[in-house]
Amino acid sequence: MSTPPKLTDEQRRAALEKAAEARRIRAQVKKDLKMGTLNLEQLLARADAEPMVAKIKTLAALESLPGVGKVTARRTMERLGIAESRRLSGLGPQQRKALLEAFS
Repeated sequence: MSTPPKLTDEQRRAALEKAAEARRIRAQVKKDLKMGTLNLEQLLARADAEPMVAKIKTLAALESLPGVGKVTARRTMERLGIAESRRLSGLGPQQRKALLEAFS
């Protein structure tokens, strides 16, 4: 097993700040989805522009949509042939289109 790289205190602090910012952004996006101020189409457009938003798992984003629970999100992704581990950045054009049709 390899050892993790040695980081200076400054590098470690910067990495922790970056991770915290990413978590804040993702939490806000999911909150906006749940409140209805952000829809799936807007989310996908934002994922193209913002790398931190693009790293959100598709399943988590779908579960955050109003009226969509865990079961509905999982079944729809399974029906569309999208893996549960897929992130927004990894969705292809056909998968995006299928999701928009399913959840619009």
